[in-house]
Amino acid sequence: MDSLKLQYGQVLLVDNGGFFPEEDNSQSKAWFLMDAMRLLGTDAVALGDRDLRFGLSFLRDQAKRDQLPIVCANLVYKTSKRPVFATDLVKKVGTVKVGIFGLISDKVDLGPARDTLGVRDPTQAAQQAVASLKKKGATVIVLLSQLGKVESEDLATAVDGIDAVIAGRNVPMLQKGRLIKKTVVCYGGEQGQYAGRTILTLDANRTVSTGDNEVFILGPEVGEKPEIAQTVKAFEDAFNEQQRKYEQEKAKQNAVKEVEKNPDKFVGAEVCMRCHTEQGEQWKATKHAQAWKTLTDVHKDTASECITCHVAGFNQPGGFLSGTDTPAMANVQCENCHGMGTQHEAFSATPHQVTEKVCTQCHKGDNDPSWNFAQKLPKVIH
Repeated sequence: MDSLKLQYGQVLLVDNGGFFPEEDNSQSKAWFLMDAMRLLGTDAVALGDRDLRFGLSFLRDQAKRDQLPIVCANLVYKTSKRPVFATDLVKKVGTVKVGIFGLISDKVDLGPARDTLGVRDPTQAAQQAVASLKKKGATVIVLLSQLGKVESEDLATAVDGIDAVIAGRNVPMLQKGRLIKKTVVCYGGEQGQYAGRTILTLDANRTVSTGDNEVFILGPEVGEKPEIAQTVKAFEDAFNEQQRKYEQEKAKQNAVKEVEKNPDKFVGAEVCMRCHTEQGEQWKATKHAQAWKTLTDVHKDTASECITCHVAGFNQPGGFLSGTDTPAMANVQCENCHGMGTQHEAFSATPHQVTEKVCTQCHKGDNDPSWNFAQKLPKVIH
């Protein structure tokens, strides 16, 4: 854009929509792209069905936050038939008044907003938009189309007065645009890897006499603006971290589901103490009952290699997941030494002795170099 603005005096930057990501957990990527459009100084943005996938309120709130000029001539509320966004706009570019309008396909799924929104006939909406823009003084008219290749071309044939069409929604990438009657059509492909440059030559009345389009790949030979590259990297780093947390949370939820399927699980000391009150009170006076605090005090409560010896049943059915999700399973509890609570009946049916082997699962090596079973047992026995 910087290069084009240096080379040409009257430049308009538009995006014809369909820019929202396809992944359900990528809303932050959607608003980042809208932030980027504002940063680039985008003059008008159209709307594709993909941009409604997170709901109308999400899109409208982000557009308002970024003050992004969204145009769509045929997206309406079903009940009132009123347009959802501005149907068109006139932009003064140098000495020229350029009229811009957008169209969305009437054959698409409108996502969560499908019950409240409808789509008017694109041809009829285009005819009205062209008439409205000319009435407002526009001498150049641009359509941002989300109709697909064939329908965009058919509309350019059927509706007079459109000087340039930016075709979108599953369109191919054609390096040279096509002339449909007097309309120049640009085909920029998908995924934002290409930028289309449409040059319109004007006559003395500021109306189009000739037009030409060429599409350029945004490859390594296109220089990067350092501050923009830094902004993108910062976002990507944060997004990747967000995705990691999302995957961890997903794994945690799956673990909970597995717990629900498993008949044997940890139940927690509070359940044991309903019957074993005396033993529970004695346990509360031991360091085992403060094991979790010893981790949080030294900020090691996120280190999995440490957590396992300071909680009950780490990452096991019914056991500790995190200090936030399962606080009742923090600390070294009854089940660390005596086994899962749901196995209590089998455990108590025969004489059972807690041996040193149970203790040395944690009290070993660097964890407890001065370990002595005979000396430590009296501190926890009951």
